[in-house]
Parts: sequence; structure tokens; C-alpha cells
Amino acid sequence: MKSDYVNIALPKGRLGRKVYEAFAAAGYDAPNVLEDTRQLLFENDEKKVCFFWVKASDVAIYVERGAADIGVVGKDILLETGANVYELLDLKRGKCRMMVAAPKDFRDNTDRTLRVATTFPNIARRYFHGKSRDIDVIRLNGSIEVAPLLGLSDVIVDLVETGNTLKANELEPTEEIAKISARLIANKSSFKFKSTAIQAVMNALKETSK
Repeated sequence: MKSDYVNIALPKGRLGRKVYEAFAAAGYDAPNVLEDTRQLLFENDEKKVCFFWVKASDVAIYVERGAADIGVVGKDILLETGANVYELLDLKRGKCRMMVAAPKDFRDNTDRTLRVATTFPNIARRYFHGKSRDIDVIRLNGSIEVAPLLGLSDVIVDLVETGNTLKANELEPTEEIAKISARLIANKSSFKFKSTAIQAVMNALKETSK
């Protein structure tokens, strides 16, 4: 990796492909990025940028620690991790909502601790703490919707895009915690020392994110 290039961490998967297409439309592309290849780094020598793919949940780590100058990450991950980075731009892709959802007949009994199943324990704790509600967080890594059906939890906190999965499991959204979308983030030191180049990327992306 070249020190005068802007190093860009992209999230693997469908969102990452959409985001890369936004970079390409803004004039920041690189050969072979979307091809099935063992190549790890993808450079555009004219624009002096270098892309690389990482797991979505790791993008903020690469940026916070300076391995990447900028990156694209979901707002959910920023809220959950509290990563010490600059949030530069809402790319308006991968839109969904962080929601509390519950069985249709659920009625909260505030005399007892609320059991909350989620992949986002920090978001859940912060939200319910703001409501002065005692909760027992049950951290799960998948199939969150089944937890209330099996009596493991009272409610869930999860990302909701269409609501179809909730409906299929007889759950319904009850409270919105935050609107989620892909965000362009920057390492704080990089933003100082590579500000002109990073600002150029950000301004170009603004035009594709309207």
C-alpha cells in the first residue's frame, strides 16, 4: 500500500457492491474489484486510491486503527461499537431501521425485567436505559425472531428492512430506535493529513448519493 494513496475499506457482500458502484460512478473505480479473484488490493493510480474488502463488522476497526483512511460501514455498527472515527457522509444505501419488535399480543409488564434478544447489546442497553427500563440482554448471533416464539425473550432489537420476516414469525415492530444506512467514515489522523484527497472523494460521492 502506498502512503500517498487513500486506502478504502469496503464491506463484503451486497451492500459493498452497491457502495463500490457509487465510488465508480463518482470516478473512483479500480480494475477487477467486482471479479472473483484472489487479489486483495485494487488500485487506481490516476486517482491514487486503493480499495480492499473486509468483513462488514471489521470496517470500523480498520479505519479507527489507521489501516484504512476511509471506509463504508452501516450506522448500526457505528452505534453498537462507538468507533472513534469521523462520520463524513450518509451514502443513502442499505436503508433500514433499528427496531424493537414483539409478538402481536405482547403487553409490557414494567414490574419485571424485560428480556431483550439482540445482536446489538450496546444499542439495546442504551435505548432502554434512556427509558429507565430494566432489561436482561440475551445476545444472539442469528435467528433473533425465534427468541420470543420459544419464550427465550419478551422482545427483540434488530434491523428491519421490509418487515416481512417479522410478519412471518408473528412479530410486529413497536418502537423505532434509529434509521440505518451506509456511512462514509474516516480515520481522524488521515482526515487531517490527507484532507484534500479525502474531501475530493467525499464531494464526488455526494453527487451519487442525492
